[in-house]
Amino acid sequence: MARDHTKLTVFTTAHELALRVYSVTSSMTAAETFGLRMQLRRAAVSVPTNIVEGCARSSRREYLRFLDIAGASASEARYLVQLAQELGLLPESAGESCRASYDGLIRQLQKLRSAVERQVLSTTPGG
Repeated sequence: MARDHTKLTVFTTAHELALRVYSVTSSMTAAETFGLRMQLRRAAVSVPTNIVEGCARSSRREYLRFLDIAGASASEARYLVQLAQELGLLPESAGESCRASYDGLIRQLQKLRSAVERQVLSTTPGG
């Protein structure tokens, strides 16, 4: 049962935030190219990627697992934005904006995860 990730608001939010992370990290120093900048970008891209992969899975349980991974990656990216901001690698305004966006994204993922979990429980015998 393939799901269309492009119809999910949470995917659109995650995708746009990944693009924004790439933009705001482009000004990081060359010394951070293979350090914090790369780790932050990987975490940011992991969120929409895991949503897409979960949507492509056949079972709701697998979908749920990938939503969990997307949520963990969003939390990681939020922390890395904070760290980069505190280290002076990101301007305060960009860091604050990204962190607020990640807070909203994490809430969206939690809501979607709860809805899918209810579907899983309603189709599980005895649960």
